[in-house]
Amino acid sequence: MSWVLWALVGLPLVSGVLLCLGGRRADRIAPAAAVFVAAAGIVLAVTAAYAQPRAGAPLFQGAAFGLAVDGLSGLMVVTVTAVAALILLFSTADVGPDQARARFFGVMLLFVGAMLVTVTATTLPSLLMSWEVMGATSWALIGYWWHEPVRGRAAGVAFITTRTADLGLYLAAGAALAGGRSLALAGLDQVARPWLHLVAAGVIAAALGKSAQLPFSFWLSRAMQGPSPVSALLHSATMVVAGAYLLIRTGPLLSASGWGSDVTAWIGVTTAFALGLVAVAQTDLKQLLAASSCAQIGFMVLAAGTGSAVGGTLQLIAHAAAKSLAFLVTGFWLTRLGTKDLSKLRGAARAAPVAGVAFSVAALSLAGVPPLSLWAAKDVLLAGALAHSPALYAAGLAAAAVSAMYSVRALWYVWRPAPPPRPAPGGPAPGRVSAAEGVPFAVLSAAAVVLTVLVLPPVREAVARTLGVNGEAQPLPWEFAVSGLLALSVAAAVWAWGERPGRVARPAVRWAAGWLGLEAASRFVLVRPVQRLAEELAGFDDRVLDRGVDGLARGTLRLADVVNRRVETAVDGLVEGTAAASLALGRLARRPQTGQLHQYLAQAVAAFTVLAVVLVLVR
Repeated sequence: MSWVLWALVGLPLVSGVLLCLGGRRADRIAPAAAVFVAAAGIVLAVTAAYAQPRAGAPLFQGAAFGLAVDGLSGLMVVTVTAVAALILLFSTADVGPDQARARFFGVMLLFVGAMLVTVTATTLPSLLMSWEVMGATSWALIGYWWHEPVRGRAAGVAFITTRTADLGLYLAAGAALAGGRSLALAGLDQVARPWLHLVAAGVIAAALGKSAQLPFSFWLSRAMQGPSPVSALLHSATMVVAGAYLLIRTGPLLSASGWGSDVTAWIGVTTAFALGLVAVAQTDLKQLLAASSCAQIGFMVLAAGTGSAVGGTLQLIAHAAAKSLAFLVTGFWLTRLGTKDLSKLRGAARAAPVAGVAFSVAALSLAGVPPLSLWAAKDVLLAGALAHSPALYAAGLAAAAVSAMYSVRALWYVWRPAPPPRPAPGGPAPGRVSAAEGVPFAVLSAAAVVLTVLVLPPVREAVARTLGVNGEAQPLPWEFAVSGLLALSVAAAVWAWGERPGRVARPAVRWAAGWLGLEAASRFVLVRPVQRLAEELAGFDDRVLDRGVDGLARGTLRLADVVNRRVETAVDGLVEGTAAASLALGRLARRPQTGQLHQYLAQAVAAFTVLAVVLVLVR
């Protein structure tokens, strides 16, 4: 059944390449082709999840391009293909015929294919290849409207930030080769020390960068310059969760390092709390959802650090449904109303009840309100945090309370009674929802509710068996009650408080709204020193190297002039003297050649006489 796996990853990759090569000529068929490929991907993903095939190809000694579908990757490929298919269906209505549709859908399929390789990779070479393709295609998608400079710069910031963190995977690969000469992901925990610590550090750094965890979170704010379907795909089940997935996959490595688990857990819960506060401070709905992605993925990273693979996986799946739904509705409002500013979205949910209900389901799920899926999934991973450290559990509850704050705050604005919002110039009516938009809204809303069953004990145990884990901490009834009451209490308080100003100092609010100044700090700590170093090196090149080369060139020219004027004259004189001497000797040699026989006889007698005298004298 290896052909199923090759088809699963190859179909979107090949289709994406063909659509990109087709250019504007393929714009008409691109939407239908992309949706068809995505639908076929779901069938292949379900087949692969049941058959669990393996595939591979040799690369070089000690490493291979390895792919496999097991319990964890089986759940992931189904999630990725299902969410991608719904987002691509929505995109057929969101990306108009006047835009470069073939390029958009082609790159989207390439991105999905790279993510499928990422989640099925069993060796570092295959992971690195897909990791790089995913980063490159994300740059192309974020900068899709490349003719607007602000979007190009945003894509550059996102790409460079994630690429900087990606260097960790190369560090991990080099250390793995040095310490064990094996690049299989399953064997990274067996690398000899001290190389094991470098492997763990490299994997953690790459994962934190890809998942926009502290201190790399700011790139996700810039990624909001891309089209709404791109944001929905990046933030829900693909690139941004790839780092959390990698940490869950390499859980044994984190444990073997002795420090990786604690570091990962605390970074995850800190991101969940801090970026939750960033989301609360936002006035732009897409920025709010971006910060909430960092926060929600922080819970997955917390689960990886505490060894709660089941909780992290359930959180990932539930978050994929809720977050993609929230971004799609935001994109719907942006197309209809031409704004994503919360204050200008008052009454948006009332103007389009279908979209309003869908957004409510997504927001309440992100808030952790029971009985929606993220409430239940979060308690499973928090049970693992409680078993690991009560302090982690308390911090996780605090982060969960903050998630209720930003989610309900967004709801308060879109449901606020207000005059009907003005439609965007030339756009469709605000209340009209097409089938391509309504189907994803309905399916993802149902998923946000239905996925709660995954937390029921029989189903949760089946998930644990699928993942091949046992002995993980299980949440008790009081834990569900505490988190549910906390979410409901915070939600009620935020709704009642409304738009009244808080007591938090304005500088603190501006600091949080500016994503904690992370981008400015990175520029101060990394970008400016590198630019200064580059300027100094450029100055050294101009002042020293260039002058040295110019001086050497001038010296060479002067030497050539001296050689030309002096040495060459002497050489010419020597050559001419030699020629004149040869000519004179030639004249002397011609004199005996008279042609008279008696002279030749006399010359021969004279020569023999001289020879006889020499012989007598020598003896």
